[in-house]
Amino acid sequence: MHMRRLTKKEEIIMEHFWEKGPLFVRELRELYPEPRPHFSTLSTQVRTLQEEGFISHRSYGPTYQYFASLTKEEYKQRSLVGLIDKYFDNSYLSAVSALVKEEKISVEELKELIDQIEKSAQK
Repeated sequence: MHMRRLTKKEEIIMEHFWEKGPLFVRELRELYPEPRPHFSTLSTQVRTLQEEGFISHRSYGPTYQYFASLTKEEYKQRSLVGLIDKYFDNSYLSAVSALVKEEKISVEELKELIDQIEKSAQK
């Protein structure tokens, strides 16, 4: 499942859920420094994240307690897959090649990574 990238504001919201666990919107709002975002703004952002599958909720009468529906690691993994699909025509080789060309990773580091993978595959 490909997932869109979070905006900066949404990422902050998700970080709070990943760190603190389930929260009511008022509790989430308390985690922000002053000036805090408006309750209704935060509530709308949380509902958008819920509609897109980032967050789920439990009902407590008329109020909802929200929680992350995926871990930070799952989000990173899905974002990476989506990124490679979108920008590198689903070619992981092209993605790695681009990193080497842009000098974000050296050939030596790549060799080291291959060694690590081969060692862990032998276990």
